[in-house]
Amino acid sequence: MHSRKRTLLPLAALAAVALVPSLPTAAGADSARPAADWPAAKRVQPVRATIKVTGNRDFDFTRFVGAGALGGGDQAENQPPILELADKATVSNVIIGSPAADGIHCRGTCTLKNVWWEDVGEDAATFKGTAANQTMTIDGGGARKAADKVFQQNGPGTFVIRNFKVENFGKLYRSCGNCKTQYQRHVVLDNVTVKSPGLDIVGINSTPYGDTARLTRVTIQGDPARKIVVCQKFRGVTSGEPAKVGAGPDGRNCIYKTSDITYK
Repeated sequence: MHSRKRTLLPLAALAAVALVPSLPTAAGADSARPAADWPAAKRVQPVRATIKVTGNRDFDFTRFVGAGALGGGDQAENQPPILELADKATVSNVIIGSPAADGIHCRGTCTLKNVWWEDVGEDAATFKGTAANQTMTIDGGGARKAADKVFQQNGPGTFVIRNFKVENFGKLYRSCGNCKTQYQRHVVLDNVTVKSPGLDIVGINSTPYGDTARLTRVTIQGDPARKIVVCQKFRGVTSGEPAKVGAGPDGRNCIYKTSDITYK
């Protein structure tokens, strides 16, 4: 899927991006857990209309499979999601099978615990909402077979990915490159295992919006030539295609040390 579209920041907001904000770290009492193995589904549930979630829902390893209007598994734009999470919602122990439509949408602060995407459709999950202090947290789980992006951030705030594994993907995370309304966005990765083939681990709009990416304990498997880009920087726009403007740690936008990345 191509990045969805949005508007430029006001000039006052653009001036503020010169400072790297203090972001929440992904480390915590449970952050030492390894990325888990792929689980088996206990049951399969076809989904013909988006399931809307409020509060906390444990789906006990149900595999959701798109059907009818949700039966697409390609990169077509504007597909509906399998699950839509309201602000403050949490889902856990979910398997998204194929076809996966547009995966999961989050309408504000939300948490996805132990969610697995077996064959990513348009995107695995998209972070929406408009509050600068909102946070979307991916804790545990994994994704594979993502032709383009796994996670897309359209709204402002912070996207945390921890204890996660991904394989056969385009980009693990992308800050929307050409949304009509643009924001400063932040992504935090900790204890993430990436398996080749893949293109970028994170893609951020370092300019003009001042996005930041903080990465710790990232393991890359099966990439001896080191072709997977750890942190790709773009010039974000509100129309057209964003241009690449560099890659790698810089202490300002792509915040990590070479020791934070392990190749196996």
